Amino acid sequence: MSDESTTTAPSHPDQGNAGGRVDRRQYQQATTVEGFSHNLSVVNQRIQAAALRAGRTPADIRLLAVSKTVPQDRLANAVAAGLTDLAENKVQEAQSKAQAFAEAGLPVRMTMIGHLQTNKAKNVAEFAHEFQALDSLKLAEALDRRLQNVGRAIDVLVQVNVSDEDTKFGLQADEVPQFLAALPQFECLNVKGFMTLARNTTNESQVRQCFRDLKAVRDRARQDSPQGSNLSELSMGMSGDFEVAIEEGSTVVRVGQALFGSRALPYLNQISYFTSRG
Repeated sequence: MSDESTTTAPSHPDQGNAGGRVDRRQYQQATTVEGFSHNLSVVNQRIQAAALRAGRTPADIRLLAVSKTVPQDRLANAVAAGLTDLAENKVQEAQSKAQAFAEAGLPVRMTMIGHLQTNKAKNVAEFAHEFQALDSLKLAEALDRRLQNVGRAIDVLVQVNVSDEDTKFGLQADEVPQFLAALPQFECLNVKGFMTLARNTTNESQVRQCFRDLKAVRDRARQDSPQGSNLSELSMGMSGDFEVAIEEGSTVVRVGQALFGSRALPYLNQISYFTSRG
């Protein structure tokens, strides 16, 4: 279930592939408009069912299609099927895709996910609509400065490492209040909420606790931070755990494999996968 992670290629093995792995089903690759339409329908049904179980309104949950590594020809069929809210983890690939869609006049919204180096802020400022992994003031300053240069503003989510794993990026929960207090100076960053990756485990209770912990961070911030009620978003949940995330309050699910098809696990995550199965 390796849907959503880094913008660069850090040595941290999980940053491309390791949120919670509650659901390990395999997915057939979609290539046609019909195939993508089918997968989208199935995922939307799962979102609806999870929302209703939690007493929530399905329309309050945004589906973010993680299209990393998907070639442009396949992605064009996905967009034709209705997947227009896309997420990428490599700046060059994302910018190329965004430019191609803009030239074709297609209304695609592009989100950058995962760790971002400050020297890539200029590129992101030129095309991204949203950035979901803000975790340092240095990066906030660089991104805000570049956005001012091009006369744009974007939505951002603060990444929080609620699983407390040293292989993950993000702030610790107790660092969030001070971080939020410093963000109003960056006028081109619209801070909308928080993002996390759950613990890399098949233990559903541990994954669920990660989501509950992020919701608690968000709820405290809405009471105490300068941004207050603007902090509504909770981006949590991938192909293997998005239903659990919805049950715990997610407003954005980042789904890749359930829409595009399964990808091979990187070597380090194969070790994690097989050892966790006993």
